[in-house]
Amino acid sequence: MFIIFGIIGLIIISVAVWIKSEKRQDLLFIIGGVSLLIYSVSIKDIIFSTLQVVFIISALIEMLKLKKSKR
Repeated sequence: MFIIFGIIGLIIISVAVWIKSEKRQDLLFIIGGVSLLIYSVSIKDIIFSTLQVVFIISALIEMLKLKKSKR
């Protein structure tokens, strides 16, 4: 069942790579990353889970930088 989260996360992140809007791209990276995090926790893969947490945090930081620069 949790494999669906992995598939959806991979598709979302793959689509995000092609989007030109950085704000939307970061949002999709976060959503896809959370989906892959759910999957990686379900398969009990600590390395994959850790990488997903780092990926999500990086996308959040990038999104915050974009918000600050637009002010």
